[in-house]
Amino acid sequence: MAEKKQVPLRISKELFDELSRWAEDDFRSLNGQIEYLLTDCVRKRRKKEFGQNNEEDAGN
Repeated sequence: MAEKKQVPLRISKELFDELSRWAEDDFRSLNGQIEYLLTDCVRKRRKKEFGQNNEEDAGN
């Protein structure tokens, strides 16, 4: 298993409350929900970048 790093995170009370409710709906801890969302965003960004690179290569 990959080593986990600890990162202090400061967020508004409103965002904290919303993420907490979302985590509860998804049966995750708040930490697990934040990690899930960040991982999903990174995966989508990589996919988008990969897709753009392939389109650029195909045009050349």
